[in-house]
Amino acid sequence: MFVLLIRVIWPPTNPVTQISFTNFLSMVNQEPTPISSVLVDTSGNTTITLKNGTIYDLYAPWLVSSSTLVQEMTSKGITVTAKPASDSSAWINAILYLVLPFIILIVFWWWMMRRMGNANSQAFTFTKSPAKIYKPSDKRVTFKDVAGVDESKTELESVVDFLKDPQSFNTLGARMPRGVLLVGPPGTGKTLLARAVAGEANVPFFHMSGSDFVELFVGVGAARVRELFNQAKQNSPSIIFIDEIDAVGRQRGAGLGGGHDEREQTLNQLLVEMDGFDNQTAVIVMAATNRPDILDSALLRPGRFDKKVILDPPDI
Repeated sequence: MFVLLIRVIWPPTNPVTQISFTNFLSMVNQEPTPISSVLVDTSGNTTITLKNGTIYDLYAPWLVSSSTLVQEMTSKGITVTAKPASDSSAWINAILYLVLPFIILIVFWWWMMRRMGNANSQAFTFTKSPAKIYKPSDKRVTFKDVAGVDESKTELESVVDFLKDPQSFNTLGARMPRGVLLVGPPGTGKTLLARAVAGEANVPFFHMSGSDFVELFVGVGAARVRELFNQAKQNSPSIIFIDEIDAVGRQRGAGLGGGHDEREQTLNQLLVEMDGFDNQTAVIVMAATNRPDILDSALLRPGRFDKKVILDPPDI
């Protein structure tokens, strides 16, 4: 690269002999003249080329303004050419030809690094749980805000008591259900009732839809389940609420294809996380569905969603 820079700034030239103005005039006056061409710039630097190929340099600033001498040379068949004085264009060319490619390479490398960094960050955020978190400091929803489901609220009082003081239940050896399934047609207030349980117990509420788990890429749903349960455990006592759980919890083996494989992996991870609760884990998993008949039987086994609360539509 250094050699190339030198060649651009100082290009190789053939040896040139200096000649006096007197000798130059002598060659002009010879018959026939041995001069083939004369190249002169505005500063007086003159290059003389003979017919045999010999080149001479001459500094004669007055040659530019000597129209008589120029006419005499042209009358003898000498080609006379004028050009502007040389400037620092060689340095500018060196910068353009050598520095500019380096700048382009640096910009391209920086762009590639940013693309790779964005891809990595997107990969990490892609598996991050998109659950919406309601903290106790947010606007609370309590049983007073839920009307018309008094029997369901009564069934959930024990869950509220456990979340308020889980240590007392563990001391007494009482076993609380790890999962509560809210069953009812759309519009019966399943989500509002689940939030009311968290509001009554004054604990964090992690809300996520079942369809948020399943993605095109295999493994994303399982990773989101792990992330969701890790967040809930770190903030225990807390409630995880999965709305429309039938989107991810329907019976396994019902179809073929990558989408079904991803859904089944997500369901398997959900079952593993619920089985991993110990007596010291004060996390309740609540879910809502209007199609309990299509849920996988493994979800309804003891230790999982073994408590079912029915929400009927209000009588008219």
